[in-house]
Amino acid sequence: MRILVVGGAGFIGSCLCSALIREGHLVICVDNLSRGTEENIELIKKEDRFSFYQVDATRVEEMFGIFEEEKPEYVFHLAANSDIQASARNPEIEYQNTYTTTFQLLQCMRKYEVKKLLFASTSAVYGNKPGSMLDEMASGLSPISYYGAAKLGSEALISAFSYMNDMRSVVFRFPNVIGPYLTHGVIYDFIRKLKKDNSCLEILGDGRQRKPYMYISDLICAILDLMENVKPGMEIYNIGVESTTSVTEIADILCEEMGLDNVRYSYTGGSGGWKGDVPEFQYSLDKIHAIGWKAELTSNEAVRKTIKHILGKESWRQK
Repeated sequence: MRILVVGGAGFIGSCLCSALIREGHLVICVDNLSRGTEENIELIKKEDRFSFYQVDATRVEEMFGIFEEEKPEYVFHLAANSDIQASARNPEIEYQNTYTTTFQLLQCMRKYEVKKLLFASTSAVYGNKPGSMLDEMASGLSPISYYGAAKLGSEALISAFSYMNDMRSVVFRFPNVIGPYLTHGVIYDFIRKLKKDNSCLEILGDGRQRKPYMYISDLICAILDLMENVKPGMEIYNIGVESTTSVTEIADILCEEMGLDNVRYSYTGGSGGWKGDVPEFQYSLDKIHAIGWKAELTSNEAVRKTIKHILGKESWRQK
């Protein structure tokens, strides 16, 4: 298959490109390198079945040219702002990098009659609903971050375009995805802070924020499985792990792996780490489990494996 991966030089996108090439597909990667890096795709750029365009997906005329030239059969849309705290300071980041990329990409698919789309959404579309088991049919979605709002708006666009243009779209909602080459997030921040001062670690919130953390290889396997389950219209799947990890537990695992015994934790207080942070959530994975996929690593195992990779204790290519 000829597959277009928009946002393919990012953390998740580059791993997906590698997996698709291993599966024998021809991969066209588009990325403006605002969050992604050429380092992420350095190895696969040598592959005959891989091509790279440094293009902003909001530039529709340039995207038209890529569709015209490459004639993709599938589109994987992962282009978005992935740093929620950055957009909290500047909401326009989400409008441009998350919502507008979706609209322009759908315009391209409509013009060139590309019918199959897989879209990376987020658990943030549900909003803050503590104590609720959230499934794909949950009503009253009310995101509290600009990121979640832009993703939910993108889902609405995909729903309409899928109906109006007979597309087959899969939307996958996932929580925190971790692994090598993280550029932001709690693990990245903690390592940076401890390398600067290993006597004290500032922890945003009260440290009891508890979320599922999924390892990148598990997410990629789920996406590949969903590629085989593209049905008419739009289907939504939650992807994640059944276990969770608290922020303080992440700090404990990191200190253990760094060999630090006497780190003092300093909490900033409050239930959330920042404005727009959802401190705790749980959602149903019954639908994705029904097609035969289940995460191999627990949340704690994913955290520890990521930390080992970043600290150089394992080769990042090891699964």
